[in-house]
Amino acid sequence: MRQDNSDRAMRGAVSPATDASFGAPAPEARSFWHRWWPFFLAAGLLVAGVAALSVDCRLAQWRRSFDFPGELQNLFQTCEPFGDGLGVLLVVLAIHQLDPGRRWALARVLVCSWGAGLAANGVKMLIGRVRPRDFDFQGDVWTTFGDWLPWTGTGYGGQSFPSAHAATAAGLAMALVWLYPAGRWLFPALAVLVAGHRIESQAHYLSDVLCGGALGIVVAAGLLRVDRLSKVFDRLEESWRSSARQT
Repeated sequence: MRQDNSDRAMRGAVSPATDASFGAPAPEARSFWHRWWPFFLAAGLLVAGVAALSVDCRLAQWRRSFDFPGELQNLFQTCEPFGDGLGVLLVVLAIHQLDPGRRWALARVLVCSWGAGLAANGVKMLIGRVRPRDFDFQGDVWTTFGDWLPWTGTGYGGQSFPSAHAATAAGLAMALVWLYPAGRWLFPALAVLVAGHRIESQAHYLSDVLCGGALGIVVAAGLLRVDRLSKVFDRLEESWRSSARQT
């Protein structure tokens, strides 16, 4: 009887992009839009990020002279761990303990989120930019950018672009929506609040969080929807599910 319950739990834990045969794409997963809409969204965020350069300095100056309401600051700070590497680990540990039937997906969730954050950190080493809290606003928006290929020489204050928190949160939101479709509004909302926190804390400009979010979506969508990347995890997950059914 326990084995039957375990099997039913495993069947109920199949990702929304697959059917009950553990790997065969469901009809809706084969459509062009279903596969590629995250990349269109990422492209839109990237375009918005470029456009935001025109308001970055004005928005950052306004934030410096304006205090957000305490309740909103508390909300931002509460949601910030959703875009932090340690926060991601806690989310994964919670799934591991509370939803054993979906443990097969945890490796992909980790790589989607941590991979997005690492990708953003890699870009920081290529493009230097002074954070709003460290900028004197004596020049235009291009003055916020430093030399190309700064690597780590600029320190934390010169690593504004893009936002690794926004990238991590976007990657985690994509992975969790894939795993828990019922949260398709909740998880993106948390990612937006993480982005808001980075602006509110004067750690990033608007363009930083938009481009970071775009990067996170691309990394996660690649691991979830591009065959050459997703099939690596598909095989690992199928192996885990097969082993779990036999125990």
